Amino acid sequence: MEELWQVLRPDEQIELQLRKLYTQHDFQPYHLNNFEEYSMYQQNYNFLRNSSIITFTGNDGRTMALKPDVTLSIAKNTPSGEARKVYYVEDVYRHDRQAGEYQKIYQIGLEIIDEITWKDQLEVLKLAWKSLAQVGEGTLDLSHMGILTGICDRFPEEDRPKVLDCLRDKSSHGIDELTNKAGLSEEEKLNLAKLVRLSGDFETKYQRAKVLLAAYPKAQAGLEELKELYEALQQEELSDKIRLRLDFSIINDADYYSGLLFQGFIKEARETILYGGRYDRLMHRQGKSQGAIGFGMKLNHVGQKLPADTQTSKYLNIALPKGRMGDAVYQLFTQAGVASEDVFEDNRKLIFCDEENKLRFFLVKPSDVAIYVEHGAADIGVVGKDILLETKAAVIEFLDLHMGECRLAVAAHNEFQEDFSRPLRVSTKYPQITREYYESIGRSVELIHLHGSIELAPLLGLSDVIVDIVETGTTLKENDLTVIQEIAPSSARLIINHASWRFKQERIQKVIEKVRQQL
Repeated sequence: MEELWQVLRPDEQIELQLRKLYTQHDFQPYHLNNFEEYSMYQQNYNFLRNSSIITFTGNDGRTMALKPDVTLSIAKNTPSGEARKVYYVEDVYRHDRQAGEYQKIYQIGLEIIDEITWKDQLEVLKLAWKSLAQVGEGTLDLSHMGILTGICDRFPEEDRPKVLDCLRDKSSHGIDELTNKAGLSEEEKLNLAKLVRLSGDFETKYQRAKVLLAAYPKAQAGLEELKELYEALQQEELSDKIRLRLDFSIINDADYYSGLLFQGFIKEARETILYGGRYDRLMHRQGKSQGAIGFGMKLNHVGQKLPADTQTSKYLNIALPKGRMGDAVYQLFTQAGVASEDVFEDNRKLIFCDEENKLRFFLVKPSDVAIYVEHGAADIGVVGKDILLETKAAVIEFLDLHMGECRLAVAAHNEFQEDFSRPLRVSTKYPQITREYYESIGRSVELIHLHGSIELAPLLGLSDVIVDIVETGTTLKENDLTVIQEIAPSSARLIINHASWRFKQERIQKVIEKVRQQL
């Protein structure tokens, strides 16, 4: 039997260990069809975090989808009023935004569908903890929809999605703009800016959150529920490989989730590997009377090893954009006392080490910075807001450096007159931003994706208008072009990898606070 065990891949060994664990807790195996009707996923698009779906036409003419999610299928196929306690091991298919391809995600998870009790929530959290500990050393981060909605209630309804974005990105500069717009008191503005950034060891941050949330009864109730669960977990014999954290950047769709939210990270992976929460609202939207709670965990990273240099070193890896912006940011770091001077040498080296401060800088193409940070090759990066809007990189947008300030705008020839009888021809380096903008105003467009000399397009009749960044407007004026509509402001943002924030938070926070003082 031992020989057979050694033949199994690490992920297969973990799968069997978790199957045994879940069975011991009376979860029953559940197998799903690989295909579901596309309409179900279309109706619950936000629940899938806006993932693209692979579709095909069945023999009966129905549009079918290759399964991108398990929870939706289990919820759909559970009759109203019926209790289920199940676990699954399934492949799902999601679109990898950076690669532009679909990827197969090998995952295991469990669901309780019933009248959810406090004990159910505790059991699911315990099993999430034990599941992560089987994979590696990591963190289990807790949040609560009551806290998020309690904060959002202080803002106009149209601004609440932006508030959630600020919480997810830990964007204190973003929440400052929204609190000013909402006319909140100076004390409340300050408290909300602190809440946006708050995360870390549960016990320590709970005490801080309790003070900052004193004026939000709904949020206080959610926080106290988390405290009760935390205290109960402390009474359990659980692996010390996992740390419990409080973090309000865990954002799941408010239309579906109704209470406890949690995510899991391990050092070997550079991304979130476990997602979970209570999703009563999803059940009710499907006409079901029960509540529900569960989690899913990716097994793709099981057995993956950290690169040898990151195992033995304590460097903080920082990706900077090539050119003037990178030079300016490095100068800011030296002024803040974060980095030593004269680290950048005039040669062809790709990585510049600051041995005194244990920092590693590397210069990359500006449009690639977010990719390096999102995938964990860099812990920190500096990138323009325009690139973040275009790529929708899954990073923490922590700080506005107020450098390279400009605006994304629509520009046209001075004599341009719009013809609404046909699609508008638009040339741009920002196809995603452009498409979303024109969809938001209901205008049909023909996109022409260019990589340089955008201003030439309307002059040569290639397009009617352009969408590009505008700083002073001098280049536009010299070519008889003018801004006809502003889309969004842009400036340099300091971004952080989600996993790095969990495992290097103290070091990163020291860097950020020193930099913030220079702004």
